Amino acid sequence: MRTDLFDFELPDSAIALHPAQPRDAARLLVVHPVQGGCASDDADLADKSVSDLPGLLQPGDAIVFNDTRVILAALSGIRIRGETQAKVDFNLTKRVGDNSWRAFARPAKRLETGDRVHFGHSGESCMMGALDATVSAKGEAGEVELAFDFSGDVLDEAIRAVGMMPLPPYIALKRPADDRDRAAYQTVYASKDGAVAAPTAGLHFTPELLDAFEARGVSRHFVTLHVGPGTFLPVKTDDTDTHVMHAEWGEVSAETAQALNNVRAGGGRIVAVGTTSLRLLESAAGDDGTIAAWSGETSIFITPGYRFKAVDILMTNFHLPRSTLFMLVAAFSGLGTMRAAYGHAIRAGYRFYSYGDASLLFPAADGRHG
Repeated sequence: MRTDLFDFELPDSAIALHPAQPRDAARLLVVHPVQGGCASDDADLADKSVSDLPGLLQPGDAIVFNDTRVILAALSGIRIRGETQAKVDFNLTKRVGDNSWRAFARPAKRLETGDRVHFGHSGESCMMGALDATVSAKGEAGEVELAFDFSGDVLDEAIRAVGMMPLPPYIALKRPADDRDRAAYQTVYASKDGAVAAPTAGLHFTPELLDAFEARGVSRHFVTLHVGPGTFLPVKTDDTDTHVMHAEWGEVSAETAQALNNVRAGGGRIVAVGTTSLRLLESAAGDDGTIAAWSGETSIFITPGYRFKAVDILMTNFHLPRSTLFMLVAAFSGLGTMRAAYGHAIRAGYRFYSYGDASLLFPAADGRHG
């Protein structure tokens, strides 16, 4: 499909720079497609709050969260080349060896293969503040590979000591990350290290809100998808068929798969919190909608025409124009429906992107959901 079909005007002021306080005070736009989904330019919309979510679901439903934990993957370093130095910022994206990471560098033009980079030389990291690396490879679009002097658990400890939260560039270019982001850009149920971006729909939940699902009779389940750099990358091609998704590692346990299959068999609905949970469940589901235990990398790219197999309702934040995530929600509820919903959200002052508000999406009634 043409990428420009997923374009829309988004005021710069609509992108949230800070989260709602408390988390569940964020707004929630409930979206029911009408007139057949993709061909529709209308939607049945209701303005709610995230705190209303338990009451919008039914006893017997299941809500699925991504329990990945964001690592402190934003590093600021000093490049050393002979007698010259230059400041370069990095966002770690994927571990490729015991001591090696791929990373986006900014500005990458300051780096060459073989350069040495010093991080955190302030006495705050282990080994007297010495966290050093060598640029072992340089790729396209600002990507490099860093070979650190430390490895294994020692490297993990050093990164935790000197790193900051890897805020998306739409936020990071406007303000630096601070200590408050260490808590705010992490879900309250995060438990498994590995993400370099937050599963942002999950940022809205509080312990009290989680307890409210149990009181409502809605079961809670967890899967793991370590969110990768694809979250940061816009679609730059003119056609979606030529866009390549970055692979992300995920896991659905046998116990969770069986529990969700039992929910479906009992007439309940599966509610995915975030596009990451949805993409993982869809990767683990067979053509008949049965979810199996699953572990591995997924590069699933969902655009209109995709037949959903495992997920009945999606809670997600508001996404950027031409992004793979806006394409996904257009596939779920219909492109016309989502254009109408986003138009309403912009006019009504909803806050977009990682620290923004949320939407609760119901599927298009056009036969594309199993």
